Amino acid sequence: MGLGLFAFTKPKSKNTKTKMDFCTPITPSSYIFFSLFVWFLLSNHLKQMIATRLQQLNKPAVKTIQSPDGDIIDCVLTHKQPAFDHPLLKGTKPLDPPKRPRADNQIDNMSDIFQLWSLSGESCPEGTIPIRRVTEQDLLRANSISKFGSKLVDGVYREYAYGSVNGDGYTGAKANLNVWSPKTENKDEYSLAKISLSSQSGETVEVVISSSNINFMQVYENLYKDRLSRLFIYWTADKDGKTGCYNLLCSGFIQTNRKIVIGGTLTASAINRNQFDVALKIWKDPFVANWWLEYGSGNVVGYWPSRLFNELKGEAYFAQFGGEVLNLMRSGSHTTTQMGSGNFQSLGYRKSAYIRNMQVSVNVKNTWIDLPDPNYAALRPKCYSIRGAYSKKWGNYLYYGGPGHNDNCPL
Repeated sequence: MGLGLFAFTKPKSKNTKTKMDFCTPITPSSYIFFSLFVWFLLSNHLKQMIATRLQQLNKPAVKTIQSPDGDIIDCVLTHKQPAFDHPLLKGTKPLDPPKRPRADNQIDNMSDIFQLWSLSGESCPEGTIPIRRVTEQDLLRANSISKFGSKLVDGVYREYAYGSVNGDGYTGAKANLNVWSPKTENKDEYSLAKISLSSQSGETVEVVISSSNINFMQVYENLYKDRLSRLFIYWTADKDGKTGCYNLLCSGFIQTNRKIVIGGTLTASAINRNQFDVALKIWKDPFVANWWLEYGSGNVVGYWPSRLFNELKGEAYFAQFGGEVLNLMRSGSHTTTQMGSGNFQSLGYRKSAYIRNMQVSVNVKNTWIDLPDPNYAALRPKCYSIRGAYSKKWGNYLYYGGPGHNDNCPL
Protein backbone atom coordinates (compact mmCIF):
# COMPACT_ATOMS: atom_id res chain seq x y z
CA MET A 1 0.00 0.00 0.00
CA GLY A 2 1.41 3.41 -0.93
CA LEU A 3 1.14 6.70 0.90
CA GLY A 4 -0.60 9.69 -0.65
CA LEU A 5 -1.34 13.31 0.11
CA PHE A 6 -4.75 14.83 -0.41
CA ALA A 7 -6.14 18.35 -0.54
CA PHE A 8 -9.48 19.15 1.01
CA THR A 9 -11.63 21.42 -1.17
CA LYS A 10 -14.40 23.62 0.17
CA PRO A 11 -17.94 22.96 -1.23
CA LYS A 12 -19.44 25.83 -3.26
CA SER A 13 -22.36 26.19 -0.82
CA LYS A 14 -24.12 24.35 1.94
CA ASN A 15 -26.64 22.98 -0.52
CA THR A 16 -24.15 22.05 -3.17
CA LYS A 17 -23.86 18.34 -3.49
CA THR A 18 -20.35 17.15 -3.98
CA LYS A 19 -19.16 13.80 -4.97
CA MET A 20 -15.83 12.53 -3.72
CA ASP A 21 -14.00 15.65 -4.87
CA PHE A 22 -13.65 16.89 -1.29
CA CYS A 23 -10.57 14.68 -1.16
CA THR A 24 -8.62 15.38 -4.31
CA PRO A 25 -5.26 13.63 -4.77
CA ILE A 26 -2.24 15.96 -4.98
CA THR A 27 -0.20 15.70 -8.15
CA PRO A 28 3.28 14.08 -8.07
CA SER A 29 4.94 17.47 -8.56
CA SER A 30 2.99 18.90 -5.61
CA TYR A 31 3.98 15.89 -3.50
CA ILE A 32 7.65 16.52 -4.30
CA PHE A 33 7.30 20.21 -3.48
CA PHE A 34 5.58 19.41 -0.18
CA SER A 35 8.27 16.86 0.73
CA LEU A 36 11.03 19.35 -0.04
CA PHE A 37 9.25 21.98 2.04
CA VAL A 38 9.03 19.61 5.04
CA TRP A 39 12.68 18.62 4.59
CA PHE A 40 13.63 22.30 4.50
CA LEU A 41 11.78 23.00 7.75
CA LEU A 42 13.29 19.97 9.50
CA SER A 43 16.74 20.78 8.18
CA ASN A 44 16.53 24.36 9.43
CA HIS A 45 15.26 23.14 12.81
CA LEU A 46 18.19 20.70 13.07
CA LYS A 47 20.68 23.40 12.16
CA GLN A 48 19.22 25.70 14.81
CA MET A 49 19.39 22.92 17.44
CA ILE A 50 23.02 22.22 16.55
CA ALA A 51 23.99 25.89 16.59
CA THR A 52 22.33 26.41 19.98
CA ARG A 53 23.96 23.30 21.46
CA LEU A 54 27.41 24.21 20.14
CA GLN A 55 27.07 27.65 21.68
CA GLN A 56 26.25 26.01 25.02
CA LEU A 57 29.15 23.55 24.83
CA ASN A 58 31.94 25.67 23.35
CA LYS A 59 33.03 28.64 25.41
CA PRO A 60 34.80 31.68 23.90
CA ALA A 61 38.49 30.96 23.38
CA VAL A 62 41.42 33.34 23.86
CA LYS A 63 43.59 30.99 21.79
CA THR A 64 42.96 27.98 19.54
CA ILE A 65 45.39 25.10 18.92
CA GLN A 66 45.21 22.53 16.10
CA SER A 67 46.26 19.13 17.49
CA PRO A 68 48.14 16.64 15.25
CA ASP A 69 45.41 14.05 15.95
CA GLY A 70 42.76 16.31 14.37
CA ASP A 71 41.29 17.75 17.57
CA ILE A 72 40.79 21.48 17.96
CA ILE A 73 41.81 22.73 21.40
CA ASP A 74 40.33 25.97 22.73
CA CYS A 75 42.09 27.84 25.53
CA VAL A 76 39.22 29.10 27.69
CA LEU A 77 39.49 31.47 30.64
CA THR A 78 39.42 29.32 33.78
CA HIS A 79 36.50 31.18 35.33
CA LYS A 80 34.51 30.93 32.07
CA GLN A 81 34.61 27.10 31.80
CA PRO A 82 31.34 25.08 31.60
CA ALA A 83 31.37 24.14 35.31
CA PHE A 84 30.25 27.60 36.33
CA ASP A 85 27.00 27.29 34.39
CA HIS A 86 25.81 24.96 37.14
CA PRO A 87 23.30 26.72 39.45
CA LEU A 88 25.19 25.46 42.52
CA LEU A 89 28.51 26.81 41.21
CA LYS A 90 27.55 30.17 39.72
CA GLY A 91 29.40 33.02 41.34
CA THR A 92 32.18 30.77 42.69
CA LYS A 93 35.81 30.74 41.56
CA PRO A 94 38.24 27.87 40.90
CA LEU A 95 40.11 26.77 44.01
CA ASP A 96 43.83 26.25 44.28
CA PRO A 97 44.87 22.64 44.89
CA PRO A 98 45.01 21.82 48.60
CA LYS A 99 47.96 20.22 50.29
CA ARG A 100 48.43 16.70 48.96
CA PRO A 101 47.92 13.69 51.23
CA ARG A 102 50.83 12.60 53.41
CA ALA A 103 53.10 9.69 52.48
CA ASP A 104 51.98 10.06 48.91
CA ASN A 105 54.94 8.61 47.07
CA GLN A 106 54.34 8.74 43.35
CA ILE A 107 55.29 5.64 41.37
CA ASP A 108 57.09 6.57 38.17
CA ASN A 109 55.59 5.41 34.90
CA MET A 110 57.43 2.69 33.01
CA SER A 111 57.36 4.87 29.92
CA ASP A 112 56.65 8.56 29.56
CA ILE A 113 52.98 9.22 28.82
CA PHE A 114 51.92 12.35 27.04
CA GLN A 115 48.92 13.63 25.14
CA LEU A 116 49.30 13.97 21.38
CA TRP A 117 48.10 17.58 21.32
CA SER A 118 51.36 18.57 23.02
CA LEU A 119 53.23 17.68 19.81
CA SER A 120 51.85 20.87 18.28
CA GLY A 121 54.43 22.81 20.30
CA GLU A 122 51.67 25.15 21.46
CA SER A 123 50.26 25.56 24.96
CA CYS A 124 47.48 27.47 26.67
CA PRO A 125 48.43 30.70 28.46
CA GLU A 126 48.22 31.24 32.20
CA GLY A 127 44.69 31.76 33.46
CA THR A 128 43.16 29.44 30.85
CA ILE A 129 42.44 25.73 30.47
CA PRO A 130 42.51 23.59 27.29
CA ILE A 131 39.12 22.24 26.19
CA ARG A 132 38.56 19.99 23.19
CA ARG A 133 36.14 21.77 20.86
CA VAL A 134 32.84 20.02 20.07
CA THR A 135 32.06 20.14 16.33
CA GLU A 136 28.90 19.88 14.27
CA GLN A 137 30.06 16.44 13.14
CA ASP A 138 30.33 15.33 16.78
CA LEU A 139 26.69 16.24 17.37
CA LEU A 140 25.51 14.62 14.13
CA ARG A 141 27.10 11.33 15.24
CA ALA A 142 25.29 11.45 18.58
CA ASN A 143 22.08 9.58 19.30
CA SER A 144 20.69 12.72 20.93
CA ILE A 145 21.83 16.32 20.50
CA SER A 146 20.29 17.42 23.78
CA LYS A 147 21.87 14.50 25.69
CA PHE A 148 25.25 14.68 24.00
CA GLY A 149 27.91 13.80 26.56
CA SER A 150 25.65 11.73 28.80
CA LYS A 151 26.21 8.01 29.36
CA LEU A 152 24.06 5.00 28.64
CA VAL A 153 23.56 3.60 32.15
CA ASP A 154 21.43 0.54 31.40
CA GLY A 155 23.37 -2.20 33.19
CA VAL A 156 21.91 -4.88 30.89
CA TYR A 157 24.40 -3.90 28.20
CA ARG A 158 27.50 -3.32 30.30
CA GLU A 159 30.04 -6.07 30.89
CA TYR A 160 32.92 -5.74 33.28
CA ALA A 161 36.05 -7.28 34.74
CA TYR A 162 36.74 -5.45 38.04
CA GLY A 163 38.83 -5.62 41.12
CA SER A 164 36.86 -3.96 43.91
CA VAL A 165 36.65 -3.24 47.63
CA ASN A 166 33.71 -1.97 49.63
CA GLY A 167 33.04 -0.60 53.07
CA ASP A 168 32.73 2.75 54.78
CA GLY A 169 35.53 5.22 54.76
CA TYR A 170 37.29 5.50 51.36
CA THR A 171 38.66 8.96 50.71
CA GLY A 172 40.62 8.16 47.57
CA ALA A 173 41.75 5.58 45.01
CA LYS A 174 44.79 5.41 42.76
CA ALA A 175 46.58 3.09 40.33
CA ASN A 176 48.66 2.93 37.17
CA LEU A 177 46.51 2.00 34.16
CA ASN A 178 48.05 0.28 31.14
CA VAL A 179 46.96 2.16 27.98
CA TRP A 180 45.64 0.26 24.94
CA SER A 181 43.44 1.03 21.92
CA PRO A 182 40.95 -1.87 21.89
CA LYS A 183 38.87 -2.39 18.77
CA THR A 184 35.15 -1.67 19.00
CA GLU A 185 32.55 -3.40 16.83
CA ASN A 186 30.52 -0.27 16.15
CA LYS A 187 30.52 3.42 17.01
CA ASP A 188 27.80 3.07 19.68
CA GLU A 189 29.90 0.76 21.85
CA TYR A 190 32.84 1.59 24.08
CA SER A 191 35.73 -0.12 25.82
CA LEU A 192 37.33 1.46 28.86
CA ALA A 193 39.63 1.00 31.83
CA LYS A 194 38.80 2.85 34.98
CA ILE A 195 39.21 3.84 38.57
CA SER A 196 35.95 4.74 40.24
CA LEU A 197 34.68 5.76 43.65
CA SER A 198 30.99 5.64 44.41
CA SER A 199 28.43 5.78 47.17
CA GLN A 200 25.79 3.19 48.04
CA SER A 201 23.17 5.28 46.24
CA GLY A 202 25.18 5.32 43.00
CA GLU A 203 26.83 8.73 43.18
CA THR A 204 30.09 8.37 41.31
CA VAL A 205 33.32 10.00 40.30
CA GLU A 206 35.35 8.13 37.66
CA VAL A 207 38.67 8.56 36.06
CA VAL A 208 39.92 6.30 33.25
CA ILE A 209 37.98 6.82 33.93
CA SER A 210 31.25 6.10 34.80
CA SER A 211 26.83 6.89 38.03
CA SER A 212 28.58 8.86 40.85
CA ASN A 213 31.85 7.17 39.67
CA ILE A 214 35.12 8.58 38.33
CA ASN A 215 36.74 6.87 35.21
CA PHE A 216 39.65 7.34 32.72
CA MET A 217 40.82 5.58 29.49
CA GLN A 218 38.10 5.07 26.95
CA VAL A 219 37.62 4.23 23.32
CA TYR A 220 34.22 5.51 22.20
CA GLU A 221 33.82 6.38 18.53
CA ASN A 222 30.34 7.85 18.86
CA LEU A 223 31.61 10.50 21.26
CA TYR A 224 35.06 11.12 19.83
CA LYS A 225 34.88 10.37 16.04
CA ASP A 226 37.74 7.86 16.22
CA ARG A 227 38.91 4.77 18.10
CA LEU A 228 41.91 6.26 19.85
CA SER A 229 42.48 5.93 23.58
CA ARG A 230 41.64 9.11 25.46
CA LEU A 231 41.86 10.45 28.96
CA PHE A 232 38.35 11.12 30.19
CA ILE A 233 36.28 11.59 33.28
CA TYR A 234 32.66 10.97 34.21
CA TRP A 235 30.47 11.85 37.16
CA THR A 236 26.88 11.46 38.20
CA ALA A 237 24.91 12.26 41.32
CA ASP A 238 22.35 9.47 40.81
CA LYS A 239 22.43 5.81 39.82
CA ASP A 240 20.18 6.45 36.80
CA GLY A 241 22.66 8.86 35.25
CA LYS A 242 20.17 11.72 34.94
CA THR A 243 22.86 14.06 36.20
CA GLY A 244 26.48 14.39 35.20
CA CYS A 245 28.35 13.72 31.96
CA TYR A 246 31.63 12.92 30.30
CA ASN A 247 34.52 15.35 30.55
CA LEU A 248 33.47 19.02 30.47
CA LEU A 249 30.35 18.42 28.37
CA CYS A 250 28.12 19.70 31.16
CA SER A 251 28.60 21.88 34.21
CA GLY A 252 30.21 20.10 37.15
CA PHE A 253 33.92 19.24 37.11
CA ILE A 254 36.18 22.26 37.58
CA GLN A 255 39.48 22.04 35.72
CA THR A 256 42.51 23.91 37.07
CA ASN A 257 45.35 22.53 34.91
CA ARG A 258 46.30 24.29 31.66
CA LYS A 259 48.50 21.48 30.28
CA ILE A 260 46.12 18.49 30.22
CA VAL A 261 43.16 18.06 27.87
CA ILE A 262 40.31 16.02 29.33
CA GLY A 263 39.18 13.92 26.38
CA GLY A 264 42.61 14.21 24.75
CA THR A 265 44.33 11.30 23.05
CA LEU A 266 47.02 9.14 24.68
CA THR A 267 49.94 7.03 23.49
CA ALA A 268 48.87 3.36 23.44
CA SER A 269 50.75 0.12 24.07
CA ALA A 270 51.21 -2.64 21.50
CA ILE A 271 51.51 -6.40 21.94
CA ASN A 272 55.11 -7.45 22.57
CA ARG A 273 56.25 -3.82 22.26
CA ASN A 274 56.62 -0.82 24.55
CA GLN A 275 54.09 -0.70 27.35
CA PHE A 276 52.64 2.63 28.43
CA ASP A 277 50.77 3.24 31.63
CA VAL A 278 49.63 6.36 33.41
CA ALA A 279 49.25 7.09 37.10
CA LEU A 280 45.74 8.28 38.00
CA LYS A 281 44.44 9.28 41.37
CA ILE A 282 41.26 10.59 42.97
CA TRP A 283 41.42 11.91 46.51
CA LYS A 284 39.28 13.97 48.83
CA ASP A 285 40.18 17.29 50.36
CA PRO A 286 39.46 16.69 54.07
CA PHE A 287 38.63 20.35 54.70
CA VAL A 288 36.36 21.38 51.80
CA ALA A 289 35.35 17.79 50.84
CA ASN A 290 35.95 18.25 47.10
CA TRP A 291 37.17 15.24 45.10
CA TRP A 292 40.46 16.05 43.31
CA LEU A 293 41.91 14.33 40.26
CA GLU A 294 45.62 13.83 39.55
CA TYR A 295 47.30 12.65 36.36
CA GLY A 296 50.86 11.38 35.99
CA SER A 297 53.48 12.52 38.47
CA GLY A 298 51.45 14.79 40.68
CA ASN A 299 49.70 16.88 38.00
CA VAL A 300 46.49 18.11 39.62
CA VAL A 301 43.83 18.29 36.89
CA GLY A 302 40.90 19.73 38.83
CA TYR A 303 38.06 18.67 41.11
CA TRP A 304 34.45 17.62 41.49
CA PRO A 305 32.88 20.06 43.97
CA SER A 306 31.29 18.31 46.95
CA ARG A 307 28.12 20.41 46.53
CA LEU A 308 27.30 18.32 43.43
CA PHE A 309 26.63 15.31 45.64
CA ASN A 310 24.77 14.13 48.73
CA GLU A 311 26.42 10.95 50.02
CA LEU A 312 29.76 11.79 48.42
CA LYS A 313 29.95 14.87 50.55
CA GLY A 314 31.22 12.23 52.93
CA GLU A 315 33.32 9.16 52.13
CA ALA A 316 32.93 6.66 49.31
CA TYR A 317 31.66 3.12 49.91
CA PHE A 318 32.93 1.36 46.76
CA ALA A 319 36.23 1.52 44.89
CA GLN A 320 36.63 -0.25 41.56
CA PHE A 321 39.54 -0.88 39.21
CA GLY A 322 39.21 -2.65 35.87
CA GLY A 323 37.64 -2.77 32.43
CA GLU A 324 34.18 -2.26 31.04
CA VAL A 325 32.57 -2.83 27.63
CA LEU A 326 29.21 -1.80 26.21
CA ASN A 327 27.75 -4.89 24.50
CA LEU A 328 24.75 -3.91 22.36
CA MET A 329 24.63 -7.25 20.47
CA ARG A 330 23.80 -5.45 17.23
CA SER A 331 24.72 -8.53 15.17
CA GLY A 332 22.46 -10.80 17.26
CA SER A 333 25.42 -12.30 19.11
CA HIS A 334 27.93 -11.08 21.66
CA THR A 335 29.92 -8.06 20.50
CA THR A 336 33.48 -8.43 19.20
CA THR A 337 34.45 -5.23 21.02
CA GLN A 338 37.71 -5.91 22.81
CA MET A 339 38.56 -5.17 26.42
CA GLY A 340 42.11 -4.13 27.27
CA SER A 341 44.55 -5.51 24.71
CA GLY A 342 41.94 -7.90 23.31
CA ASN A 343 43.70 -10.83 25.00
CA PHE A 344 42.58 -12.73 28.09
CA GLN A 345 44.43 -12.10 31.36
CA SER A 346 46.35 -15.39 31.18
CA LEU A 347 48.91 -14.16 28.62
CA GLY A 348 50.48 -11.69 31.06
CA TYR A 349 52.82 -8.75 30.55
CA ARG A 350 53.16 -7.18 27.09
CA LYS A 351 50.19 -9.21 25.87
CA SER A 352 47.42 -8.58 28.41
CA ALA A 353 46.28 -5.28 29.87
CA TYR A 354 47.16 -4.59 33.51
CA ILE A 355 46.43 -2.18 36.34
CA ARG A 356 49.14 -1.93 39.00
CA ASN A 357 49.85 -0.25 42.32
CA MET A 358 46.17 -0.18 43.26
CA GLN A 359 45.54 1.56 46.58
CA VAL A 360 42.77 3.33 48.47
CA SER A 361 43.03 6.08 51.03
CA VAL A 362 41.17 6.04 54.34
CA ASN A 363 40.27 8.49 57.12
CA VAL A 364 40.54 12.28 57.09
CA LYS A 365 44.33 12.09 56.84
CA ASN A 366 44.04 10.32 53.47
CA THR A 367 46.31 7.47 54.53
CA TRP A 368 47.08 5.28 51.49
CA ILE A 369 46.84 1.51 52.03
CA ASP A 370 46.87 -1.63 49.89
CA LEU A 371 43.47 -2.97 48.91
CA PRO A 372 41.82 -4.64 51.92
CA ASP A 373 40.57 -8.10 50.86
CA PRO A 374 39.89 -7.21 47.19
CA ASN A 375 37.35 -9.13 45.13
CA TYR A 376 38.13 -9.91 41.48
CA ALA A 377 35.20 -10.77 39.24
CA ALA A 378 34.22 -10.81 35.57
CA LEU A 379 30.58 -10.85 34.49
CA ARG A 380 31.30 -13.30 31.63
CA PRO A 381 34.75 -14.85 32.13
CA LYS A 382 34.65 -16.62 28.76
CA CYS A 383 34.27 -13.23 27.06
CA TYR A 384 36.48 -11.09 29.32
CA SER A 385 38.58 -12.41 32.21
CA ILE A 386 40.49 -11.04 35.20
CA ARG A 387 43.20 -12.20 37.61
CA GLY A 388 44.41 -10.30 40.67
CA ALA A 389 47.62 -10.74 42.64
CA TYR A 390 50.16 -8.94 44.83
CA SER A 391 53.89 -8.35 44.43
CA LYS A 392 56.50 -6.20 46.12
CA LYS A 393 57.12 -4.22 42.94
CA TRP A 394 53.54 -3.74 41.70
CA GLY A 395 51.63 -3.98 45.00
CA ASN A 396 48.00 -4.95 44.32
CA TYR A 397 47.71 -5.51 40.58
CA LEU A 398 45.49 -7.26 38.07
CA TYR A 399 45.50 -8.47 34.49
CA TYR A 400 42.23 -8.30 32.60
CA GLY A 401 40.63 -8.28 29.15
CA GLY A 402 39.43 -10.43 26.29
CA PRO A 403 38.21 -10.51 22.70
CA GLY A 404 34.48 -10.58 23.37
CA HIS A 405 32.72 -12.90 20.92
CA ASN A 406 34.50 -16.23 20.43
CA ASP A 407 33.65 -19.96 20.32
CA ASN A 408 33.18 -20.02 24.10
CA CYS A 409 31.37 -16.69 24.17
CA PRO A 410 28.74 -16.83 21.41
CA LEU A 411 25.99 -14.81 23.13
